[in-house]
Amino acid sequence: MLKLNVNNETSRLRTVVLGTAKSNGPTPKVEDCYDPKSIEHVLTGTYPKEEDMILELDAVASVFEKYDVTILRPKVIENCNQIFSRDIAFVIENKMLRANILPNREEEVEAIGYIWNQVEEENRIILPEECHVEGGDVMPWNDYIFIGTYSGIDYPDLITARTNMDAVIAIQELFPHKIVKSFELRKSNTNAKENALHLDCCFQPIGKDKAIIHKKGFLVEKEYQWLVDFFGKENIFEIDKDEMYQMNSNIFSISEDIIISEKNFTRLNTWLRKQGFTVEEVPYAEISKQGGLLRCSTMPLIRD
Repeated sequence: MLKLNVNNETSRLRTVVLGTAKSNGPTPKVEDCYDPKSIEHVLTGTYPKEEDMILELDAVASVFEKYDVTILRPKVIENCNQIFSRDIAFVIENKMLRANILPNREEEVEAIGYIWNQVEEENRIILPEECHVEGGDVMPWNDYIFIGTYSGIDYPDLITARTNMDAVIAIQELFPHKIVKSFELRKSNTNAKENALHLDCCFQPIGKDKAIIHKKGFLVEKEYQWLVDFFGKENIFEIDKDEMYQMNSNIFSISEDIIISEKNFTRLNTWLRKQGFTVEEVPYAEISKQGGLLRCSTMPLIRD
């Protein structure tokens, strides 16, 4: 059985689920895309090729191997996009929560069934149907659980709104000893630069006490300000709209001082190194065309 343990975003990683781009399927039709960035690349003929995305995921796997991290992969389903393993399930403490995701992504969940079955039954959590949640919106941070959400009346019309308040309440009930803080995110079905698909698309804690953040990803300024006050302005790396669009906040921590980042994030990577982080750079620009990056395609199962 898997002894799950995830209490924050940065403790030393031991076991992780890494998505796969094998048999990723043809370029989708516009009406089958889940986010505005994918639509943009379908329309311009620049949607990523399977072989390029396989190479990018292999580069991440090599970094994990370098640091002796155990890697699990989803079972490959023919013609199915299985890159974003964070969307389909996530771990808090010793529990795995199955995400209630877009209905046409159900088979992605089945592909990690062999992992799900290795979790003790009482620690496998399926939330009620009305609770919509994806792992990119959920961040355990020691005594806190940060959750991105959207509660506007147009929620049903926004394919980019993935986590609702029902899920926030359910997670608070599951972890009563934690402080659950929710943040309203800016959503757009049509403009990728105005859309924070998940919380990790505009914010991520790193190290012991630092964070990357994009102010305009948050709908409510005082919620953004709460995070700035919580981490301290001097510990925050502010990214602009273009950097959010390129997914600069969607990097991934192997430990408190080792971060995997995209090789083109020059400004961010320079800052990280100045702060004392070891930065493992990988190519990930093709995968980012689908509106997700390193955190989206990794699901930690065990951290120290």
